[in-house]
Amino acid sequence: MTTEQLSHQAVKDATAATEATMRTQQVPVNMYETTGAVVVVAPLPAVTPDDVTIELKDQCLRFWARLRSAAPRDYLLSEWEYGGYERELDVPAGYGSSVEASLNNGQLAIRILKGVAVEAINVKPNGAL
Repeated sequence: MTTEQLSHQAVKDATAATEATMRTQQVPVNMYETTGAVVVVAPLPAVTPDDVTIELKDQCLRFWARLRSAAPRDYLLSEWEYGGYERELDVPAGYGSSVEASLNNGQLAIRILKGVAVEAINVKPNGAL
């Protein structure tokens, strides 16, 4: 193996070890109403749209992101990980006909549109709202 392959494998191994033992981090959110939607905004640093899953079911919004990568380091102070994020919250009645989401600059924005809630919705963030 080359040095680059060994380094990549070390990151993969460190990520797997960290993910196996880490607590999921509860994400703080801001929620507000606009004309026609409820908007939830949450910080998700160091993840990509492919890392994030959003689910709306029975008026409950849940979103989570897996651990992106863990550097094989001995930190002097380590207060957060690059991922392992999760949050679940109730959505006000009257919303849930559709869900749109974007992830830009480490900020997840979810729009839950007004209307009759459908049985279940799963989405991935994409472009700007």
